[in-house]
Amino acid sequence: MQITVTRFEIEGPLKLTGRRFGDNRGWFAETFSQVDMAAVGITNSFVQDNHSQSVPRGTMRGMHYQLPPHAQAKLIRALRGRVLSVALDIRRSSPTFGQHVAVELSADAPDHFYIPAGFAHGFCTLEENCEIFYKVDAYYAPAQERGILWSDPALGIAWPVDVAAAVTSGKDALHPPLAQQPDVFP
Repeated sequence: MQITVTRFEIEGPLKLTGRRFGDNRGWFAETFSQVDMAAVGITNSFVQDNHSQSVPRGTMRGMHYQLPPHAQAKLIRALRGRVLSVALDIRRSSPTFGQHVAVELSADAPDHFYIPAGFAHGFCTLEENCEIFYKVDAYYAPAQERGILWSDPALGIAWPVDVAAAVTSGKDALHPPLAQQPDVFP
């Protein structure tokens, strides 16, 4: 697979760029290699794959996380369209608590976004008909699911959609802000 890694000021999240091999038929790419992931420090055992479709441009999903011991690391890529994907550090003991990393993912690029446990994740679609595929290293646990208000001004995230124009779920619109979140990631 041969991965190029982009690291950020916030320790943990990584942008991973793979390779595509093209000819007159199109292209081929390895999208996951446990050996290559381990070579860049990702040793999670992924147990579940998720596939999300968002039809309208400006669809906002997030900011989601699960409580330990069901906290999830995620490995995300775009299958169709473009999204702005954001990882928010929610580890209160971290020097980067409350800070975020934003990565644009596109079906036209062989990029993945790795987000470890201890981060909330959300994304906004930049065009219509987006599909996101992601691996997680813990099963979905509805009783442990939590969220942070995506539009919380304290987060300082420059979302590409106005709050009033965002297409979101009722549940995501009602998540509490970061200041009201419990300390669950020591």
